[in-house]
Amino acid sequence: MKLIFIDIDNTLLDFDKYTEESLKKGFKRFSLPEFEPYMLDVFHQENDKLWRKIEEGTLHIDGLKHVRFQRVFEALHIKPSFDPTLFEAYYRSQLFESAIPVDGAYKMLDYLSKKYILAVASNGPYEQQIHRLSLAKMDRYFTYFFISEKIGYSKPSPFFFLKAFGEINANRTDIILPKDACIIGDSLTSDMKGGFNAGMHTCFFNKKKVDTPPDRIDFAISDLSKISDVL
Repeated sequence: MKLIFIDIDNTLLDFDKYTEESLKKGFKRFSLPEFEPYMLDVFHQENDKLWRKIEEGTLHIDGLKHVRFQRVFEALHIKPSFDPTLFEAYYRSQLFESAIPVDGAYKMLDYLSKKYILAVASNGPYEQQIHRLSLAKMDRYFTYFFISEKIGYSKPSPFFFLKAFGEINANRTDIILPKDACIIGDSLTSDMKGGFNAGMHTCFFNKKKVDTPPDRIDFAISDLSKISDVL
């Protein structure tokens, strides 16, 4: 193994924790009904549906901001007195400054960076993701940054990884092949499927301990600090 791709949201940085905090603040700021725990579940359900469309190539990431909170408010039976895109703008502004590390992330990066070339592999806005990694002081561990907005494709598209390997091997004499690489991530549909289809090894961060398809996953961990057990 020579190269490790690592996802950002809910692998390195805690997207779920950020979302809960920002929704609570946002509901107060916009004078919406009192935030309740079930509302977080509804957000994730609607958000996940939209990200599946992005992964499938049927929704562009720029389109997300126009429909996400419209869908969320409809599912919650909330009729805001403002354009939902205003809440989206607030949510994104909060996310831009969010860098809550997942437990064990720094220990994992310290370990992996001493053994392998590390590359970010993330679906999301380029400037936002780079800024958040910088805030968390995680950017220093990585040689390459592959983010869907800039690369032009979203995981699990094979073109995402084709472009990534093309850039990595552009000035190398010792070509790195997919069989020499592994992807670490929390998503079965983008990280594991994308890595499997690209011919790479896959390491599933199974924080939520869900059932996993054995044919697509080479390794699984539920604690990032235990990465040395498998890599």
